[in-house]
Amino acid sequence: MSKNNFDHEVSSGRMLPLMEAFYTIQGEGFHKGSAAYFIRIGGCDVGCHWCDVKESWDPKSHPPTDIRKIVKQASNFSDTIVVTGGEPLMWNMEPLTTLLKEKNLKVHLETSGAYDVTGKWDWFCLSPKKNKNPKKKSYKIADELKVIIYNKHDFKFAEKESKKINSKCKLFLQPEWSKRDQIMPLIVDYVMKNPKWKVSLQTHKYLKIP
Repeated sequence: MSKNNFDHEVSSGRMLPLMEAFYTIQGEGFHKGSAAYFIRIGGCDVGCHWCDVKESWDPKSHPPTDIRKIVKQASNFSDTIVVTGGEPLMWNMEPLTTLLKEKNLKVHLETSGAYDVTGKWDWFCLSPKKNKNPKKKSYKIADELKVIIYNKHDFKFAEKESKKINSKCKLFLQPEWSKRDQIMPLIVDYVMKNPKWKVSLQTHKYLKIP
């Protein structure tokens, strides 16, 4: 395949920079405790300093992979597929999600919402970041708003974001992992005073599973 054709396949979404794919337990948010197959797509320019998968940021570090291969592998493991990153919406998700839906799989997305929404999603988890605001459509279709709490100011950010989302969206506050011991008591106190929010934990890290 020529470089031009190769680049076209990636830009069209028929190939994606696949960092990793694995079957595990969803550890966060609304679906925590459920088995799911994760597809981690490389590429992200949101730049969270506390990101625990910074190796996903550079898409050139991850081999462009034919989505047919990705879908075939995913369908062998689970009927629930979580597309995460990186930032998946940097790429055209329509071809990937179309093939997954043709297999009658439930397709979930984890995104910062910083890019235009593409793809067909059964569950849309929006995790907004201060340094790159989500697109308006992400707020409209989000099933779950998950805000990472690193310091006290993040509670104000969470409230600001919660005013932008739709009425059916579930609200979660999650401590940044490296600050969990300091932040968790603050989250517990905040949720008890503001019960529209729920606590999200990275339970997979406590359980020491991928």
